[in-house]
Amino acid sequence: MHQDSPFSPFLTSQGVVILDGGLATELENRGHNLDHALWSARLLLSQPGEIRAVQRAYLEAGADCIASATYQSTLPGLQKEGLTATQAMQAMADAVALTCDARDEFWESCADSARHRPLVAASIGPYGAYLADGSEFRGDYGLSVAELRAFHEPRWQAFANSQAEVLACETIPDFSEAQALRQLFDDTPDLHGWVSFSCKDGVHISDGTPLSECAALFRDCPQVAALGINCTPPRFMEQLIEQIKQGAPEKLVAVYPNSGETYDGEQRVWRGQSDSRNFADMALRWRASGANLIGGCCRTGPGHIRAIRAALSGK
Repeated sequence: MHQDSPFSPFLTSQGVVILDGGLATELENRGHNLDHALWSARLLLSQPGEIRAVQRAYLEAGADCIASATYQSTLPGLQKEGLTATQAMQAMADAVALTCDARDEFWESCADSARHRPLVAASIGPYGAYLADGSEFRGDYGLSVAELRAFHEPRWQAFANSQAEVLACETIPDFSEAQALRQLFDDTPDLHGWVSFSCKDGVHISDGTPLSECAALFRDCPQVAALGINCTPPRFMEQLIEQIKQGAPEKLVAVYPNSGETYDGEQRVWRGQSDSRNFADMALRWRASGANLIGGCCRTGPGHIRAIRAALSGK
């Protein structure tokens, strides 16, 4: 099924697509305070060069696809910061253009003839990311499919007219939200992308819906090239890969979990340790279980991506 997707050249030549790692947590690792409702999108308005530097670092580490800093960038969120609707739409488009510039600059200097030109994914976070209250890990919005579609549609249209090769719908915790995204994909047949869910265990997404049921929702949607799991502990990945394959056996599978550390919401700190070598070992297991797109989410950095690429390429 992947022959006509943007991922085809990578899958044909290397059997896997290497995704990037956590953008916001890497920015925090570099000393930026992102304790703000816009999270990483805050720097789009103040220090876009810092975002570009992290994106470049992921490309140099071996990522085949990098995401824009728009996970928490939304029309109402940007309007709360004083932007007009027109300015907010332009800011989201500019964020994708910034990512394309980082990719193009890297590609001009890339001396590795075995690599393919990396892809740019326009990141679309869930409604819960806009709320900035942890709802993307609960999925208890209480909104209808129509209301969720109306929330996502302006950003969707901004990205549909951008240079991004794919749309990355990430950390989706709610089945109603998945239904809204399915409608938007149906209405934009020329777009490609993936839909990735936040999961609370090895079977269910955050609102309790079986992941296999969510996967089945997109089984006959050709624009959705891959279905996946992100912002979820790595220990659940192999079980969840199987759930996706049960619901949509012909789809590519994307996995990009957190580092394995645990976030303490009360103290607002991460606890535990993450070893990029162990993460690479796990990536080999995910690949053996059927994952096609592999990267990292929160608390993973360029070191993790470099280790994943080395492991999956046998180096």
